[in-house]
Amino acid sequence: MNLKELASKLGLSPTTVSRALNGYPEVNEATRERVISAARRHNYRPNARAIRLATGRALAAGHVIPLDTRSEIMNPIFSDFIAGSGEVYARNGYDMILSVVPDDMEETTYRDLRSRGTVDGVIVHAPKTNDSRIHTLKDIGLPFVVHGRSTGSELDYNWVDVNNRRAFQRATEFLLDLGHRRIALVNGLEVMDFAVRRRIGYSDALTARGVAVEPRLITSMEMTEVNGWRAAEAGLSQPAPATAFLCASMLQGMGVRRSIEGRGLKMGRDVSVIIFDDDLSYLRNGEDVPIFTATRSSVKEAGKLAAEMLLSVIHQPDAAPMHRLLEAELILGQSTGPAPKT
Repeated sequence: MNLKELASKLGLSPTTVSRALNGYPEVNEATRERVISAARRHNYRPNARAIRLATGRALAAGHVIPLDTRSEIMNPIFSDFIAGSGEVYARNGYDMILSVVPDDMEETTYRDLRSRGTVDGVIVHAPKTNDSRIHTLKDIGLPFVVHGRSTGSELDYNWVDVNNRRAFQRATEFLLDLGHRRIALVNGLEVMDFAVRRRIGYSDALTARGVAVEPRLITSMEMTEVNGWRAAEAGLSQPAPATAFLCASMLQGMGVRRSIEGRGLKMGRDVSVIIFDDDLSYLRNGEDVPIFTATRSSVKEAGKLAAEMLLSVIHQPDAAPMHRLLEAELILGQSTGPAPKT
């Protein structure tokens, strides 16, 4: 079935059908839903080349990854985010363009993508505080959505983020309720905005209970298994060792567990552990009963929401910036228990 045949069945002009399928804002929602439903029913697939020529759009969304965070591509968190956003792109006839570039070429890459018309918009990953990419993308007029937020940016922009501060505050409060006072924070790199927010949540919870924040119990490293092990080795080797660890990722938590068990201790009895982001497709947190107590927020769902937001921004570039703050759920597992008696 071609466009004219579909339009004839609906009693609409081919132009209206085309605009409805391609998200033009002047088409009302009732008409758009009617057209999309009919297209699915009749298995109609618009010609992508014709759409590109007619609309001037690339029908592609970009993700630019600097080489200094290339390990992010192998991280199951990144994989789930891409899987979620990819579902949305495919459903809407968009391609995904993934560019891995040298650190100092990232902003130049955005400018090239814009000037060549390679993509219609981009999703920005791993925002830093006062992130200069936000200014660059605003300046060149390339639609974008940030996965996360950038503290210190005076510009308003589109973002999807989880409430990192609240998640780590709540996790720390839970450990305090269990009687722990020597709680170690195994954080991500604190050049990243999410890591700063997580430290604030952790520190706020301790301060509110009158527990001193000890720098020796805080580490800020790339979120890998071996770095989790290193942080735990340091925390457990102190004269007054940590009795609990709050980890920024499951990979770090696995390293902490290795250190605990390597000392003949039992996780959940002798030392408690809480992780973040355990709802992953290819790295499960146990089966019926979670191994780790975790603050859970679906990264795949965040990818879907960010991609949907980006397509909305592409189709309605003059709309007010959109913000979506997700809350993490505290999931109880086998890795936490009362503080051991001294």
